[in-house]
Amino acid sequence: MTLPITSIGLLDADQVKSVLGAAVLAPSTHNTQPWRFRCGPAGLELHADPDRALPVADADQRELLLSCGAALFNLRTAIQALGAHPATTLFPRRDDPTLLALVRPFGARRPDPRAVELADAIPRRHTNRTPFEAGVIPPSVVAELRHAAEVEQAWLPRLDAKQLEGLRELVHKAHHVQLGNPAFLAEWQYWTARTPDTRDGVPEYAAGAMPSNNGGWVLRDFGARPRGRTDHSEPLVVVIGSFDDGPADRVRAGQAMQRVLLTATAAGLDASFISQPVEVPAIRAELRQLLGGGLWPQIVLRLGRGAPVPWTPRRSLDDVLLATA
Repeated sequence: MTLPITSIGLLDADQVKSVLGAAVLAPSTHNTQPWRFRCGPAGLELHADPDRALPVADADQRELLLSCGAALFNLRTAIQALGAHPATTLFPRRDDPTLLALVRPFGARRPDPRAVELADAIPRRHTNRTPFEAGVIPPSVVAELRHAAEVEQAWLPRLDAKQLEGLRELVHKAHHVQLGNPAFLAEWQYWTARTPDTRDGVPEYAAGAMPSNNGGWVLRDFGARPRGRTDHSEPLVVVIGSFDDGPADRVRAGQAMQRVLLTATAAGLDASFISQPVEVPAIRAELRQLLGGGLWPQIVLRLGRGAPVPWTPRRSLDDVLLATA
């Protein structure tokens, strides 16, 4: 059944469809796309979809909230690019635990040029799991990425050489923990053994390859491509952290993650996720101590320039829209 999309606030029906189309282009763990939307007189509602949770890799649904936060940032940015203000309330109703945010577009204004730039990057951003080329990312771009996280109430700390080496060790440690868990492998393979005609998960054509040497950054093998490829350069590896770890903090961290990713895309960079050390609770605790104990690590990103890769698929709007209550 196709649900009608109606005008909301300053946005007509076509504009509402456009901003929802931008929202669903957000990244999510294993491309699960764990979000739903409802169009109503009060605004646009973002809901978590618990049926798309990962009970093994994401037992406390932390990554689900990060993914939904990324979709929320896309939605806000697309609305701003149309010249409206996206007034956003997190967790607006206690009696509806899946309702994460309500966004009310109002207040016509000239579009913010930075919002337009980030909105233009939304359809160009995609996860690139290939090895990255050699080359140093300019300090000015790194500063932009750090500022992008801070704007969304998160933090992208400077990692010294000792912390980077410690992080690399934790990545390998977590990777081996997960490979030794049959339940994790079954869940992982369910979402990554996808045929080209599916609309979620990670199909083989979008897969990457694992490094053969134990010294590189471990990239998950999402497909049947031959192993043995490595990063020949040292990519920029960053951690995005929050100062607390409640549900609202995780949604905000997801928005920070997406602003960082879109800022990187606008600067001509590719990105992929190094998820292992934040998915294993004990190792996430070790990573927190490695960062000084003041931040909760939420996301680890690898940034650089890789070979062109196809986009992962997305479900249609009909699949993610909820009927008006």
